[in-house]
Amino acid sequence: MGYILDFSDLQQYSGMLLKGIAITLGLTAISTLLGALIGIGGAALQWMGGKRSRTVIASYVELIRNTPFIVQLFFVFFGLPSMGVQITEMQAAVLAMTINLGAYTIEIVRAGIEAVSRGQYQAALAIGLTQRQAFRSIVLPQAVATVFPALACQVLIVMLGSAVVSQISVTDLTYAANYIQSRNFRSFEIYLIITAIYLVLAIVLRRLMNRMASGLFAGRVR
Repeated sequence: MGYILDFSDLQQYSGMLLKGIAITLGLTAISTLLGALIGIGGAALQWMGGKRSRTVIASYVELIRNTPFIVQLFFVFFGLPSMGVQITEMQAAVLAMTINLGAYTIEIVRAGIEAVSRGQYQAALAIGLTQRQAFRSIVLPQAVATVFPALACQVLIVMLGSAVVSQISVTDLTYAANYIQSRNFRSFEIYLIITAIYLVLAIVLRRLMNRMASGLFAGRVR
């Protein structure tokens, strides 16, 4: 082979890599928060809403689950401006990631809701709670606890999939790698480092979510 690894000039790009890590984690955090709100709201409407709302939500879920994320991203970034909606590349990335995560979260939370006995919901109504109170206090906590491992996996998938946003010039971790290798031509070294960083981020994020789940759900989530 004769290839000699050389990391000597990568130190000058450490600031860019750190910025890329921060942007990747920031995008993941914002889209997770917004996607969770969409997921819970959508699942609630599917469970308690009328036929029209269930049809709209089901169509949204099918649209997102059956199209590539990069196409969704390009549609938001290139398609919306043609309709007069001007957004930055960062806003486009957050919007596309949120829409994508929201659709998958709806399905995951819906599965959790269906796992909760209807009898508990009916009992809550019988003691005087409103539909909204019964859902929020009785059904939703149990549903989220049941499907939290699946939600955590989906968040990790979104974080790793965020590498695609470098295609619209969002300066995330993958963008930093592409930029650096185009300058020093040490592709193997930089992508080796980027792979290790994504691996560490995924492991740390998974452990943080597992710890959070243990606290929130009192050991009900493994």
